[in-house]
Amino acid sequence: MTRFEYRVIPAPTKGQKAKGLRSADARFANAMELLLNEMAADGWEYDRAEFLPNEERSGLTGSNKTWRNILVFRRPVHDKREEPRPQVDHAPEPPLTAPAPQPEPQPAKETGQIIPLTAPSRDGSDPQG
Repeated sequence: MTRFEYRVIPAPTKGQKAKGLRSADARFANAMELLLNEMAADGWEYDRAEFLPNEERSGLTGSNKTWRNILVFRRPVHDKREEPRPQVDHAPEPPLTAPAPQPEPQPAKETGQIIPLTAPSRDGSDPQG
């Protein structure tokens, strides 16, 4: 199940001037477009607009109810516990490893003969002896 985080901001109240825009409607639409594109660039997806009441204090004991226009944005929350695990159809192949390096043969001092170096056998006896 996808989870979301939300961000709520006030809707623009004034239009944004731009070249070729003369009417108030066009300027307001431009302000909305700029705001939506700015939020989308930060990864937020436009969800909805709401018109909600807001009670404000007025004087010492009074209150006024005003209505506010807000914009709601959301984006998915990446929870590591919910990420799908890749499914493997076959057994993984063992990693390729290089063969163990073999020591280079050393020339014998007296005869000039090349004698390969070998490791002692597992039973402890000398293989050259």
